[in-house]
Amino acid sequence: MQADRPTPETPPETRVADAVDDNWVDTRAPAWARPYLRLSRADRPIGTWLLLLPCWWGLALAILSTQTIGWHDAWIALGCGIGAWLMRGAGCTWNDITDRDIDGSVERTRSRPIPSGAVTTKQALAWGVIQSLLAFGILLTFNQAAIALGVLSLLPVTIYPFAKRFTWWPQIFLGLAFNWGALLAFTAHTGALQWPAVLLYVAGICWTLFYDTIYAHQDAEDDALIGVKSTARLFGTDTPRYLKYFLVGTVSLMGLAVIGAGMPEASVLALVIALGGPWAMGWHMAWQLRGLDLENNAKLLQLFRANRDTGLIPLIFFLGALFA
Repeated sequence: MQADRPTPETPPETRVADAVDDNWVDTRAPAWARPYLRLSRADRPIGTWLLLLPCWWGLALAILSTQTIGWHDAWIALGCGIGAWLMRGAGCTWNDITDRDIDGSVERTRSRPIPSGAVTTKQALAWGVIQSLLAFGILLTFNQAAIALGVLSLLPVTIYPFAKRFTWWPQIFLGLAFNWGALLAFTAHTGALQWPAVLLYVAGICWTLFYDTIYAHQDAEDDALIGVKSTARLFGTDTPRYLKYFLVGTVSLMGLAVIGAGMPEASVLALVIALGGPWAMGWHMAWQLRGLDLENNAKLLQLFRANRDTGLIPLIFFLGALFA
């Protein structure tokens, strides 16, 4: 991956270290808005995708389960998209507030808005509240069961930033927060939480353990110095073996979720097509394993970002099954 080069619009003292090259925040957003958009990770869209895709999986499997689709489902899909951007931004803002002292000690994160001095903690808190309230307004357009799940999602979102202080498995808490949309979107369509959605949720957690362990290896040395825990540090050089376990868990649990959602209403053809989703997703995860280099941070970041495509693969199959 080619090294990032600061431009006149993105001075090196404010541009975040792992931002996407030529992203719109650093090149086109108004200067006053850039620190807040960087707090929301708008310059790094992969996180929004990773939060959104489980929502769309859940909605697609819910439609497969009921064999009904309507205009409200289009709003659920769009609302999840807007809500994912807002809640990812609010969650990242909260994460940066709680990690403001830690981030200043890590090479990759010391350029973030709070440790770099681009915004104050109070300004960041106000921005996080604004994003959360906007997301709550979207949530209120869903049914009561989905609203209740949305409110409950604040629990893992709140806990996650502190997890790396008390457990070697903070990635589990990230997975609990990032895959909640699978439960919410499924319920927004069906009106009730059902076990296929729960299986899909746990499959998503396994996927999060896979990609975020890869991501965490970028900071493993700095984390060791400051005492921050992660699965990357826990697994060390044994990481590839654990990633294989997470791959198998993702594929198996998603396959069971598909079977549970598709039986008995869906046709055999639709069920076969939908089951192709976790199968193909597994192959993409295996491709990542073949290219894994724990000593190459640029490669680690590249593989982490590739998980947008990993998550899109089953969605394509699920959508194909809906029209089979």
